Amino acid sequence: MELIQVDILALTQSRPNESGAFALVLGEVDGNRRLPIIIGLFEAQAIALELEKLRPPRPMTHDLLRDLMVETGSEMLDVIIHELREGTFYASIRFSCNGKEACLDARPSDAVALAVRFGVAIFVSPSVLNDAGIPMEDETAAEGPPSETPSRQLSPIEDMERLLTAAIAQEDYEEAARLRDALAELKRESS
Repeated sequence: MELIQVDILALTQSRPNESGAFALVLGEVDGNRRLPIIIGLFEAQAIALELEKLRPPRPMTHDLLRDLMVETGSEMLDVIIHELREGTFYASIRFSCNGKEACLDARPSDAVALAVRFGVAIFVSPSVLNDAGIPMEDETAAEGPPSETPSRQLSPIEDMERLLTAAIAQEDYEEAARLRDALAELKRESS
């Protein structure tokens, strides 16, 4: 299976008036899709600290895991977000130890927190990106829907796509993820 490499595009608070929910936004390296993943406060903090190269006075959990891998001679190879099941993303950490490759199941947020510490690539399976990725056609599409009222009644799918575009433009990735899932369900039901 050919995997799609992604980079971290943003780490934002999912809703400004709520605490504890953050959106980790991954973007295709050679494409136009974004993949928002809702993560918790502690995982967001672990990623942000490493991205900003800030060192807490004592090692955090992800730092401890990195140090343990280094001390035992293990090498992290990459991270793969390989499945989306019932709204939950699944990831794997690929590593080598004593010349043998192995793979560990991980939450995507923990896997990404380790990936930034080791400086390794993050990959997404095509099926996950096809199901949950949000295409960004061009810069004008990212600005939101046109302000004029459509001259005809929009279908439910078109209306939901319009709402999805608006949520992305407002960087409300939690709402965009919810709309993306609802749109996928609506498309399944209509086919």
